[in-house]
Amino acid sequence: MVRPLGLPFDPIERAAQTWEQRFGPASAMRAATSVFRVQQILLARFDEVLRPHQLTFARYEVLVLLTFSRAGELPLKVIGSRLMVHPTSVTNAIDRLVGAGYVDRRPNPNDGRGVLAGITGRGRAVVEVATEALTALDFGMGDLPEAERDTLFEVLKRVRLGAGDVAGVDPAELPRSGVDER
Repeated sequence: MVRPLGLPFDPIERAAQTWEQRFGPASAMRAATSVFRVQQILLARFDEVLRPHQLTFARYEVLVLLTFSRAGELPLKVIGSRLMVHPTSVTNAIDRLVGAGYVDRRPNPNDGRGVLAGITGRGRAVVEVATEALTALDFGMGDLPEAERDTLFEVLKRVRLGAGDVAGVDPAELPRSGVDER
């Protein structure tokens, strides 16, 4: 699990107070810093349950994506695009998954320079076990009730769509999540 900080105060609230004194309103800084801290916490929780399966969350995501594909294989560039990661990160993850016997790699017959990654039977089996572990963990979100998870998703979705994750969507036109926006 993530190492508890054990501080007698909330460091993000403390930073926000100082920020307001020096720079002005701190709501955006406080929210962004909280997102980064929660990411650290979630990744630590995921790593703990995935480590016995020779997986990180990034490698798990690759396996799930391959499981979801019709043929159980995808070009590496498609994997990178769908998971929104750099090609070097995809290559690293595929190398590790091949080493663990979870993925096979072969030349893409439709692209002379491309590579296809395909999930193996062993990879499918580990996805099942790893998914059970992550689901039992509530994907690290057990501290939030279901309704708050949905609200959090909707709030963060607006940031993602504002960054252009989905073409042709104007986040200003999306319905608000119902969160009090005073």
